[in-house]
Parts: sequence; C-alpha cells; structure tokens
Amino acid sequence: MKDIVYFDLETQRSADDVGGWNRKQDMGISVAVTFSTKTGKYEIYSEERVQELIDQLIAADLVVGYNHINFDYAVLEGHTILDLESQTSNLDLLVDIEKKLEKRLKLETVASASLGLGKSADGLQALKWWAEYRRTQDPSWIMKIAEYCAFDVKVTKQVHEYGMREGKILYEDRS
Repeated sequence: MKDIVYFDLETQRSADDVGGWNRKQDMGISVAVTFSTKTGKYEIYSEERVQELIDQLIAADLVVGYNHINFDYAVLEGHTILDLESQTSNLDLLVDIEKKLEKRLKLETVASASLGLGKSADGLQALKWWAEYRRTQDPSWIMKIAEYCAFDVKVTKQVHEYGMREGKILYEDRS
C-alpha cells in the first residue's frame, strides 16, 4: 500500500515578526500535523519532534499539501540541512490549481467550491493562540492550534480525493 502523507503546519511567528517572507525558516513551528494513508492516523508534532516529522515526510510515497512546497517546507528548512522538496515526492494542490486556473486560490475557497466546507480558523488566529500559550503556558491553547491544523489536513485530504474522483488532479507516479 502506498503511503500518502497529508501535511500542514502552523508557525510561532508571522512574516512581519521575522523580517519578511524571505525569512520563513525563522518562523518556528507551533504545531505540525500529518495524516498517513498507510496507518490511517493523524500525527501531531511539536517543534521538539521536528526530526520525526521530516523522517515521515521523506519516507512517504507522496506528500500532499496546500502551499507546502513554498511555505511549510521553507519553515521546516530552518530545522534541517536537507532540501525537502528534492528529498520528497510532492503534490502541492495550490501549485496544481494555480497552473490550471492561472491564479492562486485559498484552501477555503477551493474547499467551499468543491466540498461545501469552510475552514475552522486561519493562520493569524493560530498565531494568537500561540501567543496565549506562551503567555499562560496553558496547553489548551496548543490543542486549539492542533485541532485547527488537523482540520486543515483533513480538508486538504478531502480536496485531493475530490480532485482525483473528478479527474481534476493528475499525479504521475514518479517512483
């Protein structure tokens, strides 16, 4: 059985906090979430477990995300010397959609149009939750981030499955 790993992460700091979008590697990870088709399970990673996350992504037959190549991998590369894009097999749904439509769409827009689903929050809200966690050390704030991130992974998975069913997402197996 092929292992498709759906992936998303949330950061500790915004682009403004670190001096711009060209410094994504300095944003830090508050929470990352994966879903593996091989195990049928979600996995939640803290920054302390980043190497386990990287190992899972590299071992996957395919990593599916939404803007994960240009954003999430850039954040992760602050924690590794590896070029994650070249070390992994990827389907970035944003890149695929952008090629077809010649414009960038938010995950929420795609999910709403294809599945009738919205997102549970947004990245700015996750940054506020991280700030509350740092201020209070109350782990319930981390759980809010993890729930939000896991929901984004679930939505990404459902959008991918919808695209495959409808023949709108084409992926060539490069293994």
